[in-house]
Amino acid sequence: MVTVSLTGASKEDAATVFGVLRTAFPTDRPAEDALQEQHAVWTAEFEPTEERIPTGPTPLEGSVAATLQGGYVAVDRLCEALGGSFAVQEQGSASGDQEKEVDLRLGTKR
Repeated sequence: MVTVSLTGASKEDAATVFGVLRTAFPTDRPAEDALQEQHAVWTAEFEPTEERIPTGPTPLEGSVAATLQGGYVAVDRLCEALGGSFAVQEQGSASGDQEKEVDLRLGTKR
């Protein structure tokens, strides 16, 4: 399981990122779960599986800061899925015994 936290994003961009991940992997958020307008941080959990539905480039209105936290393989799978849809820049990472955390900046692929 990977926890994804999004900051610095409009409600629409957060919904776009979660929509891409929801298409690729199972999540704890129902599809009809609407994002609340005033959130500074949006979070959801995803269960990255070996089998995923590939996604193509998806536009964003601005850039989105994303923090992914979970097991090594699971985080890598989510990063790969995000890279299929967005321009991804790794901003930093921290590794532990069983988990890692990766900070990303997502934008529209050019």
